[in-house]
Amino acid sequence: MVILSVDYGDVRTGIAVCDKLQMLASPVSVVKEKDIDNLVDKICEIAKEKNAERIVLGLPRNMDGSYGFRSEACRNLGDKLKEKSNLPLDYQDERLTTVSAHNYLNENNVRGKKRKETVDAVSAVIILEDYMRRIKGDG
Repeated sequence: MVILSVDYGDVRTGIAVCDKLQMLASPVSVVKEKDIDNLVDKICEIAKEKNAERIVLGLPRNMDGSYGFRSEACRNLGDKLKEKSNLPLDYQDERLTTVSAHNYLNENNVRGKKRKETVDAVSAVIILEDYMRRIKGDG
């Protein structure tokens, strides 16, 4: 099953997708959109283009496991995506994904504008990899 993952941000939203066998998650793009309805339309277009059968949305949590103010915005996006895409939607804990993405980019010497343009897509890949491990019982 092809799964599309979303790392929702106020300005940039990272998108990643996995192959049908759920072996490999790859970055797709970073969508620059502040308006939630336009963002939903763009994500749904990408999901259709990639033949996604499920959407996974990163859900921010505090380090103690509680939900902060940002999780409400993510759930709002999730509700809109479910309605517009007609695809099943799951949430994946996204704690420390941005930190991991920055570490990955550091290790690969990605700097400057290129880094800013890719960190959200890398975060979406990490969210998707974590989700795939969880549904396979590996994490």
